Amino acid sequence: MTERPTEPRITPVDLAADRSPDSVDPELAEILSGALTHDGTPLNIFGALARHPKLLKRFNLLGGYLLNKGLLPARERELVILRIGWNAKAVYEFGQHTIIGRQAGVTDEEISALTKAPDGHPWSADDAALIAMSDELSDDDCVTDATWERLVTRWSEAELVELLVVAGFYRLVSGFLNSAGVQLDEGVPGFPD
Repeated sequence: MTERPTEPRITPVDLAADRSPDSVDPELAEILSGALTHDGTPLNIFGALARHPKLLKRFNLLGGYLLNKGLLPARERELVILRIGWNAKAVYEFGQHTIIGRQAGVTDEEISALTKAPDGHPWSADDAALIAMSDELSDDDCVTDATWERLVTRWSEAELVELLVVAGFYRLVSGFLNSAGVQLDEGVPGFPD
């Protein structure tokens, strides 16, 4: 595994630090005003993505849809995101979604279990299929026939599309976070012990 940066490679935009009116892009200020914040400052992921405002705007559209308007139940979505984050060793992704996952009903025991082999926890058949899907996409970018057969017994075709997109989107996010050296926001947990 490639060592993860311990310092930001892309410095997050900090609109509060630069208050001169000529230096603040109004479109960027508007985009960041709608981003998730920690004590009024956009989360580090959004600050780093803000180095490319037009991309950030579209990133927020897809990410916001998947988190807030998708078809998938929040708990199941979070199981996938957490497992993808773990597989990518993306501590930022895992930490943020530990918080979101808890809000969606994922227990601390389940969050910890997502960092281990799936056979060490009594997952339901549906949860085990989601974990297998996440692992297979992380390992080989394709879900096996056996796992697909398990998934289709529970999920509609539209939900299957969304599951694959959620996994792919958060693999992209994890790679960005790892490579850009995005650091944990204050108060966000890392990986469980």
